[in-house]
Amino acid sequence: MGLCLRNCLCIVLIATAAVGGVSSNHGVFSVKYRYAGRERSLSLLKEHDARRQQRILAGVDLPLGGSSRPDGVGLYYAKIGIGTPPKDYYVQVDTGSDIMWVNCIQCKECPRRSSLGIELTLYDIKDSSTGKFVTCDQEFCHGVYGGPLTDCTANTSCPYLEIYGDGSSTTGYFVQDVVQYDKVSGDLQTTSTNGSLIFGCGARQSGNLDSTNEEALDGIIGFGKSNSSMISQLASSGGVRKMFAHCLDGVNGGGIFAIGHVVQPEVNKTPLVPNQPHYSINMTAVQVGLDFLNLPTDVFGVGDNKGTIIDSGTTLAYLPEMVYEPLVSKIISQQPDLKVHTVHDEYTCFQYSESVDEGFPNVTFHFENSVSLKVYPHEYLFPFEDLWCIGWQNSGMQSRDRKNMTLLGDLVLSNKLVLYDLENQFIGWTEYNCSSSIKVQDERTGTVHLVGSHYLSSDCSLNTQWCIILLLLSLLLHLLIHQS
Repeated sequence: MGLCLRNCLCIVLIATAAVGGVSSNHGVFSVKYRYAGRERSLSLLKEHDARRQQRILAGVDLPLGGSSRPDGVGLYYAKIGIGTPPKDYYVQVDTGSDIMWVNCIQCKECPRRSSLGIELTLYDIKDSSTGKFVTCDQEFCHGVYGGPLTDCTANTSCPYLEIYGDGSSTTGYFVQDVVQYDKVSGDLQTTSTNGSLIFGCGARQSGNLDSTNEEALDGIIGFGKSNSSMISQLASSGGVRKMFAHCLDGVNGGGIFAIGHVVQPEVNKTPLVPNQPHYSINMTAVQVGLDFLNLPTDVFGVGDNKGTIIDSGTTLAYLPEMVYEPLVSKIISQQPDLKVHTVHDEYTCFQYSESVDEGFPNVTFHFENSVSLKVYPHEYLFPFEDLWCIGWQNSGMQSRDRKNMTLLGDLVLSNKLVLYDLENQFIGWTEYNCSSSIKVQDERTGTVHLVGSHYLSSDCSLNTQWCIILLLLSLLLHLLIHQS
């Protein structure tokens, strides 16, 4: 019974792919919140983001492009089908990595079970009639490594290796197979569809990716910028537009993750910083209430970390020390009688019994093209025991590689529809009710379909029904025994 109830905490998002060109369909992925309903400690939040940032920065120098990996406190994951006949795989949806990969049958160090209440599956190419190896002389392999591999011989598989800043790694080889998901056939209606994708077959994992990871998944789906990412592969085949959006519901959990042309709501757009491995944009000013912070003009472009990184895989928000200190000081000054505590040597917390939205100012970030992003007190303040803690973090206190970076995570991105347009090289957003619906358009037919936020349990409904049936049967048996 405990397993059934724990599974119910996983909230499903619908990810819709607006398909143009060769098809008039829209594709759907079911994306679930990994830790919905679970109480996370302050140290766990910071540990998650620290690992996340290490992986973002370490990925810059990898031959596969800007990459990350499934983290210890991952946020969202999708259930997809791979192979013919299809088998189910649970993979993290990640805007910070480029390739899709799943654990494979020959892997000795891969996890075999997960505490998330999901059944893990090891991919076996022999079980799929549509699976085939990707060789090192194929164009895809040349694209990943920037040219032909040395010592490449006929029929040799194209390898992949990712090593992350925290010491974890995944290695294996590329394969190609059919990936199945649902397509939108009408307003809030779906049917099954598929597409052929190249992805990594994980033969060996280490660190937080191996069998010691209790909250394990089967792999990840990368929605990064490189040509090897899932969104790029689907777009190159004419399957989808090279754009996607997410709307993370910070109030109820869940939300929407959509691939394709979102036509409603409209978003305010700012250009991506060119030649950056991640989704980076130019921040121009920070406003607290009605006042603008007096900041140096170059504070948001330090070293190689040019621009502000937008990353839905990060929980909090990280600001350079020259921004963090006056920002927090301005927030605290709104209530002179506050008794401020430092929790875990890094979180600024205080007691406050009134409405935080009435007692503290909004924080507004301004970006290129006169685009602004407003964060409300109930979003940047979060409760911890009997305190309120500030979610802004000082990146000046981070390690050397992450020092004074600007990175905005779910603290800022929640309750907004965020659109990533790789065709036109911009990111856009608007405040939105993420428990409502959006509209996506088929570029070939002009048809617009309504896509809503769906809160479906993973295995919860079926398991709970069986739990209830078994409970009733046991009660009935108990009554029969005592009556006899």
